[in-house]
Amino acid sequence: MKKTNCYRITIEEMNSESGDSPRTMQVEVQDRENMFAIVETLKKGSGLGEQLATQVGIALRLLGPVMMQNRTHPLFADFMPHFKDFMVNLKKTIKNS
Repeated sequence: MKKTNCYRITIEEMNSESGDSPRTMQVEVQDRENMFAIVETLKKGSGLGEQLATQVGIALRLLGPVMMQNRTHPLFADFMPHFKDFMVNLKKTIKNS
């Protein structure tokens, strides 16, 4: 049985234009992958800057599993082949770095 990693992701508004207190939102996710290791791998081998690599790593681990679980849903069906191509290219880029 594979270990599941649990994460709490918090987004905090930094520039509240209304003058109100900054808003925050949290989401808790479980992932079979180690999100920290993925981000570090992207920082080292993707050619992206540190901030962008972090954003891409988190985004992929949030979107990827949702798409896989719902691959036939109309929102994802047309995008799925492109996502797969992107992931193959990303992994090849990292492997060759």
